[in-house]
Amino acid sequence: MLERGQYFDDIVLSWIGKLHTPRRNKLMVFVTRLGDKGLVWFAMCVPFLIYKPWRLTGANILVGLVMAHLAGEILIKHLVCRVRPCHKLDDNELVIKRPRYYSFPSGHTTASFSVVAVTALQCWPVAIPVFILAGLIGFSRLYLRVHYFTDVVAGALLGLLCGFLSVELFRAML
Repeated sequence: MLERGQYFDDIVLSWIGKLHTPRRNKLMVFVTRLGDKGLVWFAMCVPFLIYKPWRLTGANILVGLVMAHLAGEILIKHLVCRVRPCHKLDDNELVIKRPRYYSFPSGHTTASFSVVAVTALQCWPVAIPVFILAGLIGFSRLYLRVHYFTDVVAGALLGLLCGFLSVELFRAML
């Protein structure tokens, strides 16, 4: 079963690798950098936290991001210990520097989709552009060959769960 999943992951990365051009490489590096350390999502929280009617949503986003980080980066990555696809490539095939940590699940995608869940549940018009950006960040991780397809899908599902749990936690407390 795992071999079939790895075979599928390798096929997806091979197909995406054919899309590489210098212009797309620059675009995907920019998109992935937006997700570095949750930068874009923390920046998005600022207006939510400042504007009193949206403050709860901003707090939910922050809690969802913390939950996503703890579950994905601290717990699951160190239990699974999956090697990244970029570690199988030569240096001349890389677009960005090799990340040091494990691959499964994608932390960029987990964080991004935790914000998708919170915004979808609390201010759905904002969720549409958030979903588009989250999808682009997830795709950029595949494009740059630092994650497998299953890493990104698992990250999206974990992120949605964390965002949902954040909202439910706040609802239970209020």
